[in-house]
Amino acid sequence: MLNDMENGRRNNNKNEDSRMRGFRPSLRGMMLVVAVIWIGVAALYGLLKPISNGCIMTYMYPTYIPISTTEGVSSAKYGLYLYHEGWKKIDFTEHLKKLNGIPVLFIPGNGGSYKQVRSLAAECDRAYQGGPLERTFYREAYLAYKEGGNAEIADIQLPNQYANRLDWFAVDLEGEHSAMDGRILEEHTEYVVYAIHRILDQYKESHDARESDGAATTGSLPKSVILIGHSMGGFVARAATIHPRLRRSAVETILTLSSPHQSPPLALQPSLGDYYKSINQEWRKGYEVQTTRTGRYVSGPKLSNVVVVSVSGGFNDYQVRSKLESLDGIVPPTHGFMTSSTSMKNVWLSMEHQTILWCNQLVVQVSHTLLSLVDSRTGQPFPDTQKRLAIFTKMLHSGIPQSFNWKMQPQSPWSAQVLAKDVKDTAVSEVHTLSDCPSSFHWNDDILERDLYIQTTTVTMLAMDGRRRWLDIQKLGLNGKSHFIFVTNLAPCSGVRIHLWPQKGKSSSDLPAGKRVLEVTSKMVQIPAGPAPWQVEPGSQTEQAPPSALLHLGPEEMHGFRFLTISVAPRPTISGRPPPAISMAVGQFFNPDEGEIDFTHVSMLLSIHSHKDIFLKEDHPLAFNMSFAISLGLLPVTFSLKTAGCGIKDSGLLDEAGDNGNNKLCKLRCFPPLALAWDPTSGLHVFPNLYSETLVVDSSPALWTSTGSEKTTVFLLLDPHCAYKASIAVSVTSAASRFWLLYFSQIAGFCVAVVFFALMRQAHARPIPSILKAVESNLRMPFQFLPFVAVPILLSLLFSFLVSQPFPPFSSFTIVSIICYLLANGIVILLILVSQLVFYVAAYLHVFIKTRWLLWEGNFGFLFLHWFMNLSSRFFSLKFFDSLIAQPCTKKRIRLQN
Repeated sequence: MLNDMENGRRNNNKNEDSRMRGFRPSLRGMMLVVAVIWIGVAALYGLLKPISNGCIMTYMYPTYIPISTTEGVSSAKYGLYLYHEGWKKIDFTEHLKKLNGIPVLFIPGNGGSYKQVRSLAAECDRAYQGGPLERTFYREAYLAYKEGGNAEIADIQLPNQYANRLDWFAVDLEGEHSAMDGRILEEHTEYVVYAIHRILDQYKESHDARESDGAATTGSLPKSVILIGHSMGGFVARAATIHPRLRRSAVETILTLSSPHQSPPLALQPSLGDYYKSINQEWRKGYEVQTTRTGRYVSGPKLSNVVVVSVSGGFNDYQVRSKLESLDGIVPPTHGFMTSSTSMKNVWLSMEHQTILWCNQLVVQVSHTLLSLVDSRTGQPFPDTQKRLAIFTKMLHSGIPQSFNWKMQPQSPWSAQVLAKDVKDTAVSEVHTLSDCPSSFHWNDDILERDLYIQTTTVTMLAMDGRRRWLDIQKLGLNGKSHFIFVTNLAPCSGVRIHLWPQKGKSSSDLPAGKRVLEVTSKMVQIPAGPAPWQVEPGSQTEQAPPSALLHLGPEEMHGFRFLTISVAPRPTISGRPPPAISMAVGQFFNPDEGEIDFTHVSMLLSIHSHKDIFLKEDHPLAFNMSFAISLGLLPVTFSLKTAGCGIKDSGLLDEAGDNGNNKLCKLRCFPPLALAWDPTSGLHVFPNLYSETLVVDSSPALWTSTGSEKTTVFLLLDPHCAYKASIAVSVTSAASRFWLLYFSQIAGFCVAVVFFALMRQAHARPIPSILKAVESNLRMPFQFLPFVAVPILLSLLFSFLVSQPFPPFSSFTIVSIICYLLANGIVILLILVSQLVFYVAAYLHVFIKTRWLLWEGNFGFLFLHWFMNLSSRFFSLKFFDSLIAQPCTKKRIRLQN
């Protein structure tokens, strides 16, 4: 009997061991789980750490005036409001009677509120009262388009005074989550169409009310409404524009902020993807000429008068990536574009999804842009599409070129956007320019001190000394140093002027006929400057000021000229002392080949383990072109700069001060480093005061829909008077967070596929393996699923070849897909282990409690406690029964007494 019991126990232990082996992951699986946990923790740390976006808060005194709705509106739960800025109480009815501006409708996004309009509306009111921004003379962006087969430049002069104010309306969509369901988007679109009609009707009612009261009525009634949409509200704005019930020409201008246009960020419902597909398809047809089946012309494009501009928040916007905000394939370049807040003029910042609504730098620029759309003659927005698009381009784009490789272009990229009419070169070498500084900044040659003649390739100005520097182009441009670059914090025209001379002379009048001086000051482009240097006391030495302007001249632009002059405006001294060193300008003739630094795939991957150091001696090139083989949108790098010297080693000051003193002394002489990173998807990214920074761009590489080069080019400006030690390493936390953000949907899809592959393995295998072993079999024999992967890829490549489309990045797509597949297996294994652990813990607690309960049942104390509880329950139940009997008897006794 005992032997049988012992054998049974052994058999049970064997069965339990066999079952446990089915739930124990292999070494390969455990390594994958550890990798998933490590990457997940690093990504979580990168996503949750505080972000310093540099935005200034916007303040306002908001008042929201409800607009009455007519009966019979299908979406009665929504509302329409008019914004008023001011702290004084107003009469709503009288305020509506005075309505005479340009209507602007704000559409909130997913879960948003109509009150989010307050920042934009408040700054628009201040901008209208304060007038346009101060004019500068930097190079500006111009709209280039083709007309009659020839390339034309659409340049437009911005107004000196705004002609009309903007009236801001906002729709209250009850904070509904429009990013979750397409039917909610359709309801929002229906109400926005109604709101547009109601706004236009309100202007007619206000006009009639003023006429009935005998008040003066000036100006014409608006015929269209400017739409401003945030997040999903931007897509709703586009959907309302093509709605069949919308009045003709009721919407002609749309500006979206962090809005996904290509596809929803997370398509949880099929209706959401279907609605996106139908709207985008209608927009593509809207810019096509309407013809019959026989090809007969019917009418022009339906959306020929509609301009769309999309503004993205850059790499700090975790909810909507810049690739989703692109208008490529939806709106032609002749009617819209996408720009990033990182490359927007006077902004240069990346911001979160909600921050883009109140970031003062962006809100101010957008406000002045919208006010510039108003024609001073009519008081209404310009009807011409190209004029409106030219204003958007000039106000939102910077003059910084969209490429940093000047060697591959016939002209310097820094002057590629110059107007063709600016410079005219005739057969007699007579050069006329229309880009000179205005006459209000005319300098007499008498105010300049004696000229300086520079004999070195590098020229430096540390104060506004009122002198003119002469540089011999032929002499200093030898040995391949045929390019000239110049950085300064002096304003063009008022602080510094640059000219090209065919020969030396005191002034242009001293030159013989047929030879003229060419001024290239207005070719300087504005770059964002970092914080102003701190000064201990007036007149004392300060750190060098960061550069705010840059000029590059290629050999083609300097051809035919012998000298280049840099004239600095004079500045009076303070109490007899030299002026403080808060002004800087550095120019250099350089060879672009000397500034080329390439980081290959191998070097970037190796930098994950150990950083790569680069030593730059003094007299190095001022400009460097760093090319990263792997996009910084996938592998961000931490770039650190440390000054190693600045030409004052012999003074003994550095030895006494140490490393900290070295940095302080060198900051007094050299300007802060600056980096400009360009990405084809998200545009320009600026990193001022670059001493230690993570360089990242908002690109989406290694996707099947990605086209073009996946490299990232970083343009670096360093003071040639200082020696630097640069350290570059891939940021693990930033790379992990970027990977999860970019490929989360792919990983989720692979997780579903892994589960189905495991179920298929269990269905065909005998004996049936555990779910864990079935998942691990995906890692041991992945080739059995090769047809499921290879066939769609080959068909897509064949389709791209047949339609002559550019091939997608096959190698990077394959590598990233394999990584996503491995992570998906690791996530599924981790979920299985966690669920098993939960079940085992629950089972253990159940057995423990049940065992303890059975032991307590035979205990005398437990029996006494059980007897006491039964007795107590009987006592309370009897007392309760007596109270029920006594209650009707009491009522009868009271009734008899009465």
